Amino acid sequence: MKTFEVLRTSPIKRLRNLLTSGNLWLYILSLIRLNKRIYAYRLDEEIEKEYLFRPNKVMIYVVLYKLENEKLIKSEFEGRRKYYTITEKGIEALEFAKDYFRALSAKL
Repeated sequence: MKTFEVLRTSPIKRLRNLLTSGNLWLYILSLIRLNKRIYAYRLDEEIEKEYLFRPNKVMIYVVLYKLENEKLIKSEFEGRRKYYTITEKGIEALEFAKDYFRALSAKL
């Protein structure tokens, strides 16, 4: 089977969705950690640039809200922009998730 045919199969489409939009929080935490602080609109651009997919803008705000509720990130307004920074708890969650993915992928 040729590669482009495989990409069109339902299992591959589901996998891509789960590993991208389905786990958007991982990409958001990674970018916040990398940038030290970032605002939501820039996150949208950075996700597309770094991870080659473009999530729904509303989903970014939903995930940011949930991450802040879980105290994985915190926010502060500067002018009209709301900047997000990662907390210690957020760093721990991100590192755990990355280790989990590494261990899981090594077994596949």
